Amino acid sequence: VEFLYCDLASMKSIRQFVQRFRAKDCPLHVLVNNAGVMLVPERNTEDGFEEHFGLNYLGHFLLTNLLLDMLKQSGTHSHNARIITVSSATHYVGKLHLNDLQSRCSYSPHGAYAQSKLALVLFTYRLQHLLTANGSHVTANVVDPGVVNTELYKHVFWVVKVAKWMTAWLFFKTPEEGASTTIYAAVSPEMEGAGGCYLYNEERTKSADVAYDEELQRRLWTESCKMVGISDESSRVL
Repeated sequence: VEFLYCDLASMKSIRQFVQRFRAKDCPLHVLVNNAGVMLVPERNTEDGFEEHFGLNYLGHFLLTNLLLDMLKQSGTHSHNARIITVSSATHYVGKLHLNDLQSRCSYSPHGAYAQSKLALVLFTYRLQHLLTANGSHVTANVVDPGVVNTELYKHVFWVVKVAKWMTAWLFFKTPEEGASTTIYAAVSPEMEGAGGCYLYNEERTKSADVAYDEELQRRLWTESCKMVGISDESSRVL
């Protein structure tokens, strides 16, 4: 196991991480996009993005795109490289505001968090579409880990924290249990060659209806490319 530092809230840090990883000249078979914050007060990343959208979504969007060529080189017909992105059941109530992705007009921690998790599902479906169109040996899937007992809840109201402390053993998954579906997506033979899936409890299930809107997927992808400063290669595919 080797550690390389990467701050998903910093576009500079992400680019530096990718440079260091490339210098190792090793294959990349699995990428798990798992970093995140939840219900933080209104604040921005160093790049000026609303923190939920900037860290939870844009950070992973940029990281994945910068590593995509290495994933394509590492995947083969019999052993696809795999991208697993961790979303949340919160995406079912999320709304994507293309005209206000930074939640400038009316900030709600719950709304901003849900939007970032919906964006991750839309991103995964669009990414799989592009990978398939290119004939790449890479798959992209999205995972709902369930309600897991981690430090992600440190910004909730104190009443909720007390309730969580009292009931976590009954209603919350342990971190090990919460990681099981991500691990399943990353290494299970049953998932070989399967992409564009929404997984919960190690089973394929249906995501929110809006997540299947291909026009919305395309528009979010194009706007995300502009925001992180990369070219929109998808225009060459379609």
